[in-house]
Amino acid sequence: MPAHKQTDFLDHAYRINTTDDARRFYDDWAQTYDDEISANGYITPVRCAHALAAHAADPSAPILDIGCGTGISGLALRDVGFSVIDGSDLSQAMLDKAASKGIYRELWQADLQSPFPFSTGTYQHLAAIGVIATGHMPAETIARLADLLSTGGLLVFSLNDHTLEDPRFEAALTQLVDQGIVAIKHEDYGEHLPGIGLKSKVFVVIRI
Repeated sequence: MPAHKQTDFLDHAYRINTTDDARRFYDDWAQTYDDEISANGYITPVRCAHALAAHAADPSAPILDIGCGTGISGLALRDVGFSVIDGSDLSQAMLDKAASKGIYRELWQADLQSPFPFSTGTYQHLAAIGVIATGHMPAETIARLADLLSTGGLLVFSLNDHTLEDPRFEAALTQLVDQGIVAIKHEDYGEHLPGIGLKSKVFVVIRI
């Protein structure tokens, strides 16, 4: 994959098709990610954190920030009161930036298309903020994450406009609801990256 300028990482982020491409891409982007994403008004982590906090009875319960990147999502979760936050990401360079922020109890590198390295119920809550997306993580990821929750556990995740164009993602959630596996506690559509005119839906679901 060719090197990218700081100004065009966002343009390429929605064209990734393989796990290896994603790992190399985010390793390359790690040093400038915070600056570029903040310059474009990245607000979905704040929206997700507030939505999850509104339904989480115990903010001290462990939460896993899946695809935590440089820790922007972890900061948002900490700012609304979550105090025991672990993180995982595909990119070690992103994890190194996240570690420098002092947010996370533990961090580890993980490919989310491989088996998760923990058992169901290890985490009371899961966050997949900006992670489940066309070209990154398939629609089936929603069901895989729901399977890691014990009854009463919460999952917050977002789907951006590009992903919402693919009907399989919302259909995967609808199927889980119809099967009585989860219930939707929160759903709203709003700003994602206003600097590039992109919006997203934020969902909070509870494991039944």
